[in-house]
Amino acid sequence: MGKGGNQGEGAAEREVSVPTFSWEEIQKHNLRTDRWLVIDRKVYNITKWSIQHPGGQRVIGHYAGEDATDAFRAFHPDLEFVGKFLKPLLIGELAPEEPSQDHGKNSKITEDFRALRKTAEDMNLFKTNHVFFLLLLAHIIALESIAWFTVFYFGNGWIPTLITAFVLATSQAQAGWLQHDYGHLSVYRKPKWNHLVHKFVIGHLKGASANWWNHRHFQHHAKPNIFHKDPDVNMLHVFVLGEWQPIEYGKKKLKYLPYNHQHEYFFLIGPPLLIPMYFQYQIIMTMIVHKNWVDLAWAVSYYIRFFITYIPFYGILGALLFLNFIRFLESHWFVWVTQMNHIVMEIDQEAYRDWFSSQLTATCNVEQSFFNDWFSGHLNFQIEHQSLKKSGKLWLDAYLHK
Repeated sequence: MGKGGNQGEGAAEREVSVPTFSWEEIQKHNLRTDRWLVIDRKVYNITKWSIQHPGGQRVIGHYAGEDATDAFRAFHPDLEFVGKFLKPLLIGELAPEEPSQDHGKNSKITEDFRALRKTAEDMNLFKTNHVFFLLLLAHIIALESIAWFTVFYFGNGWIPTLITAFVLATSQAQAGWLQHDYGHLSVYRKPKWNHLVHKFVIGHLKGASANWWNHRHFQHHAKPNIFHKDPDVNMLHVFVLGEWQPIEYGKKKLKYLPYNHQHEYFFLIGPPLLIPMYFQYQIIMTMIVHKNWVDLAWAVSYYIRFFITYIPFYGILGALLFLNFIRFLESHWFVWVTQMNHIVMEIDQEAYRDWFSSQLTATCNVEQSFFNDWFSGHLNFQIEHQSLKKSGKLWLDAYLHK
């Protein structure tokens, strides 16, 4: 009896004991078919869950084999809610002797960043001004109304048409900045309200897909300026970026285009084609292939509204050309604000930096003014063009074995 009782106690102790793992073991599980990650020193097996992950399996997979604590907090405003999904995935903890950060990441910077974030939260710096966002939405609707009134009152001549196109391009750009904030779930406390307004703004006001944007943009924030992880630096062989890629292309004798002249042809094919062709193709294919029927319905509502409004003035073909001209104008605006602010920074392969450092090395200084804030949707980073020329020269030197 006594011996049996002792065995029972030992079994109970074994049942409550938590497995511990070293970073060496955790880092082995960074494959598509085998994914572990660490949050607050707890180890989770996300292999099967990643397929169901609402944010997409790519963004969560980018942190396989790493500490994902700060990324997890950044992407999930309601930690209590998402914590329920983590419990079944828990398989152990970091061994006591293991540091909280992997790959020799700077733990001091991480601690300072978390303390800074806590201070900002205590100061209510993240508290939303709902009147501000309401005014942003109102001024977008006002721009669309002005555009319609211009062509309605002055006719469809060249001058009224150009004025209308520029006004509509402005409303489209501003709607793009507004959907960005809702897409980050940063306006309302409850995610469902952010999701709903996000779908309305990006779908009904822009004709795009919320799911497409989320899966693409969250990867960008998870691993900014990292090749094969950040889709914003995937240039489809049209441009080479940073220092590693041009040298790699040069050594392999890859010459899809004369990259040593990419700083000259950038504005000839980059901004004109990004939104009208590349993004539109991606958006439509994503909604159909992934069966995002809700997003498709929102996007269709935009096109119905647009064509009902402008076909009476321009006809079917004219309205279609008018729409693409608007997107042509918006694309230049979008590229100037969003693409060039990262291209000038470090672009490389995975360097395994801490969260704060990885974000800092991928963004530029901010030039603050009322106009810049409005023009860039508060994404007003300093813009330079010289980096494309430098990357092109690196490619040419490697191509010629210099």
